Amino acid sequence: MTSISKRALLKLAGWSTLAAGTALVGCGKKEEAPAPAPAPVAAASAAAPKPEPLKIAFAYVGPVGDGGWTFAHDNARKALEKQFGDRIATSFVEKVPEAADAERVFRDMAGQGNKLIFGTTFGYMEPMLKVAADLKDVKFEHATGFKQAENMRTYDSRTYEGAYMAGVIAGGMTKTNTLGVVGSIPIPEVIRNINSFTLGAQSVNPKIKTKVVWVNEWFNPPKETEAAQSLINGGADVLMQNTDSSAVLQTAEKAGKYAFGWDSDMTAYGPKAHLASSIINWAPYYIKATQDALDGKWTGNSASWWGVKEGAIDLVSISDKVPAELKEKVEKVKAGLKDGSFTIWKGPIAGNDGKDVLKKDEVADDKFMSGIKFFVKGVEGKVPGGK
Repeated sequence: MTSISKRALLKLAGWSTLAAGTALVGCGKKEEAPAPAPAPVAAASAAAPKPEPLKIAFAYVGPVGDGGWTFAHDNARKALEKQFGDRIATSFVEKVPEAADAERVFRDMAGQGNKLIFGTTFGYMEPMLKVAADLKDVKFEHATGFKQAENMRTYDSRTYEGAYMAGVIAGGMTKTNTLGVVGSIPIPEVIRNINSFTLGAQSVNPKIKTKVVWVNEWFNPPKETEAAQSLINGGADVLMQNTDSSAVLQTAEKAGKYAFGWDSDMTAYGPKAHLASSIINWAPYYIKATQDALDGKWTGNSASWWGVKEGAIDLVSISDKVPAELKEKVEKVKAGLKDGSFTIWKGPIAGNDGKDVLKKDEVADDKFMSGIKFFVKGVEGKVPGGK
């Protein structure tokens, strides 16, 4: 077959194909190309890996089982885990000294991947500030301090509100008109609590006198016991402490006197002596701070000071031994603190040197409260290193 013949045949075949296609169009049976199959859903998107949990560490000055300060912080840590589940992972180190060793602990916590670190006592302030300056990608929270940085902020509870409410009960329960307080370290926080306890007692019994014995430690049960017994020997029949163990309450129980729980509910440690417990609930703040970190809203260079109003302070487990009128007085104070209608530190208030520290109707602001280094009228002795 010649090349011309081949070309003719191919041309004829082409015309035949075109004719067939035209006939199909005329019959309304247009053949469409099949739609492309949907792309399969990637398996990876259906089983996307969970984000890594936010690692949070706590440094405690005392043992978790102290029944007071550290126990309260650890209860709040547990509440944090319950609130956020596997979105966070928490850990703690207990009995961290308020010394250079605290710096090592903070660095070790950061080295383990913790991005939010809580230091739960005043003496951690300088070590934490130093570590925060070196580790800008870690968020630091310091309890009871007053120094902040771009990645470090402070938080505190208005423990003096609980001390005042305990004082109201103490003033009505004492037979000797002498109260006793076991003090830890003479810093404004502790002095403020001693004074507020006394002011609360004097609101129902102007004859009240308060004796103080210092142990210069936060947690030392034998020294706390010795101090409590010394106060009892000096005529105090109702005791309060600003220390971390239950030793003061237990000493009162053995001596047939009254006392209060501090930081946590201590009823079980001395049920006969126990009048009530001034407790701190750290959970609301810890939940907020963690939520801030998870949401990318956490900011440093700030301070929080929460009390009854925010649900951080309360007086609980008031004994049946306490008369109804005293309970009503406490509830009235509590309601006033919550809605802002009652102020504890409102003049006239005098120091125990007889000089006014607040004039009539003058209200103390937080700056004043943070710098208290004097005893109010009715508290015996002098503040170590103060007035």
